[in-house]
Amino acid sequence: MDTVDWLLDADPAIRWQAMRDLTNASPAAIAAERARVPREGLGAEILARQESDGSWRRADEPVWLSTLFTFLLLRATGVDRAEPAVESAVARLEAGLRWNNQDGCWELRRVEFGGKPFFEGEVEPCINGGALALGGYFGRPAAHLARRLVGEQLDDGGWNCEAPKSVRSSFHTTICVLEGLLEYERAVGSAPQIAAARRRGEEYLLERALFRRRSTGDVANPAFLELAFPPRYHYDVLRALDYFRDADVQPDARISDAVHLIESRRQVDGRWLLDCAYDEALALPFGESAGEPSRWNTLRALRVLRWYERRGLQPTSTP
Repeated sequence: MDTVDWLLDADPAIRWQAMRDLTNASPAAIAAERARVPREGLGAEILARQESDGSWRRADEPVWLSTLFTFLLLRATGVDRAEPAVESAVARLEAGLRWNNQDGCWELRRVEFGGKPFFEGEVEPCINGGALALGGYFGRPAAHLARRLVGEQLDDGGWNCEAPKSVRSSFHTTICVLEGLLEYERAVGSAPQIAAARRRGEEYLLERALFRRRSTGDVANPAFLELAFPPRYHYDVLRALDYFRDADVQPDARISDAVHLIESRRQVDGRWLLDCAYDEALALPFGESAGEPSRWNTLRALRVLRWYERRGLQPTSTP
């Protein structure tokens, strides 16, 4: 099987990213394929499922949960935010929903109930990292939220939703915040304070080889070795490596074990499986099943390996 051909024979959300990241397709051809995302397949289905108040909903799930993570799946499609249907969806959510605290629990409610604008986030950094990423990507960068997250960075360089009760960072929370800060920086341009915080967060992961305990070198959590999509707030090595690729970080030897782990998970036919899917809150099926070959994982794994091979290794700096 030609794995790239398999990715090209796919939903426009996969196909256009495979063309951009894995082929020599022309910019015009890539743009034409990307333009299909809000009109066909997964991107179009997400847009069609949005409610009139801007939310996405799934029975028996909190509105905030379905809305946040379905919206993040739309971001993962790489849809062009300038598309009229996309801008309308973003504006609908922005106008229709607010974060509202009821008896200590945060929820998204209609605007007439008051509260904080969606793109300003709530209180947990893992959720706020997602809100910041969405705001940056879809043209609503939230400076107040970015500053808040920088102020919540822990001494070891990462973040934790359990802080201040916990003073040690969480892999899960840290990757969510890093993704948000990266999208915010792209949206606003030069932001030295944000960039410095992001580099400290990257070091937190790099010092742990992306999946190990710093103290012992043991695997910090076996779930970090499972390749999941969509990830929700969960951390794994492929999500981390795809972040470093997306941020165009120069690879050094500290990520080698993680890259070799991804290489080792390639099946004999050249594809990667979906180990698990944190899709229980999505407003729609996303089209893959655990244990089966995954286009999302294969796309991300191949572009990570290409980035690693093309950039080469930089020697780890010595203090």
